[in-house]
Amino acid sequence: MRKKTLVFSLLLACATAFGQSSYDLVIVGGNPGGIMAAISAARMGKKSVILERTRYVGGLPANGLGATDIATRAATTGLFREFVDAVKQHYIDTYGPASEQVKVCSDGYHFEPYVGARIFQKMLDGQKDKITVLIMRQFDAEDENIVMRNNRIEKIRILNRETGEMEEYTGSVFLDATYEGDLGAAASVPFRVGREGKDEFGEPGAGRVYKYWGGPEGDGSTFKKDNAVQSYNYRLCLTNNPENRVPFTKPARYNREDYASIVEDVWTGRNTDVAMQRVTSEMMEENRKHIKAGNPSKLPGDKWGIAKITNIVHVPNMKTDANNQHGVFVSTDLPEENWPWPTSSWEWRDKFAQRLREYTEGLFWFVQNDPELPTHFRKAAKEWGLSKDEYVDNGHFPRQVYVREGRRFEGAYFFTANDAIPVTIGSRPPIHESSITASHYALDSHAVRKREKGRAHLDGFLSYPSAVYTVPYGVMVPKEVDNLLLPVPVLGSHIGFSTLRMEPCWMAMGQAAGIASALSIDGKVKVQNIDLSRLQDKLIDQKVTLMYFKDVDYTSPHFRMVQYLGLRGYLPEWTARLQEPVDAATLAAWKKLSGTDLPGIEAGKTTRLAALDMIYRKIK
Repeated sequence: MRKKTLVFSLLLACATAFGQSSYDLVIVGGNPGGIMAAISAARMGKKSVILERTRYVGGLPANGLGATDIATRAATTGLFREFVDAVKQHYIDTYGPASEQVKVCSDGYHFEPYVGARIFQKMLDGQKDKITVLIMRQFDAEDENIVMRNNRIEKIRILNRETGEMEEYTGSVFLDATYEGDLGAAASVPFRVGREGKDEFGEPGAGRVYKYWGGPEGDGSTFKKDNAVQSYNYRLCLTNNPENRVPFTKPARYNREDYASIVEDVWTGRNTDVAMQRVTSEMMEENRKHIKAGNPSKLPGDKWGIAKITNIVHVPNMKTDANNQHGVFVSTDLPEENWPWPTSSWEWRDKFAQRLREYTEGLFWFVQNDPELPTHFRKAAKEWGLSKDEYVDNGHFPRQVYVREGRRFEGAYFFTANDAIPVTIGSRPPIHESSITASHYALDSHAVRKREKGRAHLDGFLSYPSAVYTVPYGVMVPKEVDNLLLPVPVLGSHIGFSTLRMEPCWMAMGQAAGIASALSIDGKVKVQNIDLSRLQDKLIDQKVTLMYFKDVDYTSPHFRMVQYLGLRGYLPEWTARLQEPVDAATLAAWKKLSGTDLPGIEAGKTTRLAALDMIYRKIK
């Protein structure tokens, strides 16, 4: 495995030394946003280079995030849906359509890390004549690494981490597909780090907030702005299959104090779930006796064994996507210590990544071995270990930190929680006519501070409901750099960004960035001035859902028409109801909106489809 990687790296280095260093698109970052940008641009005939700092492309879905974070699956389609469908087909082809693996893959939305990486590579290979992937290429957000003239990036300088040499890349359009926003920062695009206060945008969950998981905001909540950054972790691929299980080992710099408070949490059952509001001290002492008698915890909301420190979602072949456990005080997140990450050097980031790995390994060692924990708790925890067949060149541990939030930029449109919340109960969030994708996930942030005495939960660990929303093109467009797009470190508040930051949405925004780049190049216009209607047409050509409807998806022959008119106010509800007769009030509204009499269309007799089709042909 290592030999193949080395040979591949050397070939890439030679290709750069003697080959092309100028491209249509220069994409910094090989995560899903960058990958999809390159693929969508390739489908429009444009050549891209992806400059990836590590030896592997794929970002978090190739590093343990195998349980796809999306609330309404049909909301986000396009290349993301192609990825999901390819995952499902992999399991069908490998194990058979009736296999357990196909069942557990959940229609392709749950997958093993190596499968995610393999699908991304196959998608890239499908455009290998137009996409160059260069690994071990590091961009540092320093002035000397970017050359700009007349509000345009002319070239960037990249460190080849294998040779130690600097390389230069020129392009027509540059894309920042880093989780941190390093390229945008180097281009002097204004950015934010930290949390806005509730007074700025009136967002739920803004500022300093303490709340039980699933409960109301509680004591200590000030809703004031600060410089806090939500915590990072590793998404672990665990297994309880003895034949594929690698036990955790005690790290060299093990610090028991990082985990000591877990002991009392286990014995009493203390947790951070909303159910704790009904728990008394007497109930916790009774639970301690219950556990001493050899039983698992019986306290409401409490977890036992490995689930006490990590949330587990199953993926095929007896593996997991193991994330931070949201119902406890100590888990795989490491709050506070990551705050410098967004604006720090890679030297600092690498040191923190190692600290986070050792913290995580120590956490699992602790719950499996610490003598102060109940014997039967430790035994239950020891059923789990790392998957032997994943990350074989990295000690079976993920290669990439889950950077949930880096820099958040300012520019053409600043996305807030209000863009993801229904305007009225049951209605849609605001509809953006310039939408580049629909998306849906909760307003979701992980903790920003470690455990504090007397608090119901960790500061900033929260979730608020949203509804399927539209994402305007402006969220990735700076105001004053004419050939730069920001499809990953997009423009938004801490709470607004918390829903955009999911990989399906990043893939969709990357796809839109690739097409927008092609249109900018072909039209010889700034990225700010591309024809948005053409962008949307091209996105629909690639089966992207711009506005979600419950009854019309991208497979419908009427999809293009419904998308176009929906974004322009003709279909504000969740269903299009194309086969129903158009009522008088709706017909009158459509006539006014379209500025036409719609001859031959009769209320109560003509279908909504016929009326909308006539409008579409007249105004499109």
